[in-house]
Amino acid sequence: MKENWKAIPMPVRYLINLVLIAVFILSGSAMVQNGVVSGYYTKILMLVGINIILTVSLNVATGYLGQLPLGHAGFMAVGAYTAGIFLKAVNAAHASGVHYVLLVAVALLLAGIMAGVFGIIIGVPALRLKGDYLAIITLGFGEIIRVAITNIDSTLGFEFTYGAAGLKRIPKITNFLNVFLCVALTCAVIHVIMKSRHGRAILAIRENEIAAESCGIKTTYYKVMAFTVSAFFAGVAGGLYAGYLGSLYPSTFGFMKSIEILVMVVLGGMGSMLGSVVSGTVLTILPELLRQFSDYRMVLYSLLLVLMMIFRPIGLMGTYDFSLSRVLEKFINLGKGGKKEVSE
Repeated sequence: MKENWKAIPMPVRYLINLVLIAVFILSGSAMVQNGVVSGYYTKILMLVGINIILTVSLNVATGYLGQLPLGHAGFMAVGAYTAGIFLKAVNAAHASGVHYVLLVAVALLLAGIMAGVFGIIIGVPALRLKGDYLAIITLGFGEIIRVAITNIDSTLGFEFTYGAAGLKRIPKITNFLNVFLCVALTCAVIHVIMKSRHGRAILAIRENEIAAESCGIKTTYYKVMAFTVSAFFAGVAGGLYAGYLGSLYPSTFGFMKSIEILVMVVLGGMGSMLGSVVSGTVLTILPELLRQFSDYRMVLYSLLLVLMMIFRPIGLMGTYDFSLSRVLEKFINLGKGGKKEVSE
């Protein structure tokens, strides 16, 4: 059998994606620095990037693993406070050059690691449960984290998180460049994991956990792994969020924040990274577009979500993931009818 379809080699695919991502990030950063994009829209874009990281990371546990955790805001809070306390302690606001870049990188890495540790601590007992029980216990853990942040100062005997008064005067290290660099790294790492044998094991658990275990897949190991990866990137998003706002309050990371992130995942399509990116973008920008209808903004926002769930319950993208390489291959092979031709 002879196949006439010309495929793009894998290294070339990754090179094309890398070049396009670099062009987007660098050109966007240049436009922001030169004032082409106003400060208001820059802040919205940064919030879009943070929400994309949160949505894509939660999609690992919900869409790919098939579980229903409701404590994602708790991991975000751990990452946010870790990065905020670190940045204040090292006085990152007065750093510059390479020293500044290293401090920001270390802050985000610490935020992710600390959230990942909490992901392991919570995931080991929680992932023994399924369905509603898992949702309830992760919701409980998320609230425990919020309450602990609020009251830990009285236990320690000194000011650490500053409780309900909030952690303030955090150096604002978040900008367009580091946000979308983190978005690209998050999507790339999760994509590589899901295309590896570990990702196939996670998908097998989603389809049928009993069958996966009977085939020799270590279901507990891979469930905790997926949960930890999800928590790690939620922590990174929390670190960016701390550097975006400059002040943190425990009430920000309540139950409704977890629901907001979950809605983004469901709206985009559980199991679709492109869907998570699109929904994270749309649901961040939409409230701003409806700000002129301030009295009815949340009503219209909720109505759009309800209509979406009625007419497109699988989400905007379902399980579809866009591939630039497939589009380019179709373009290259237009002379062959745009499809694979097999001759004997």
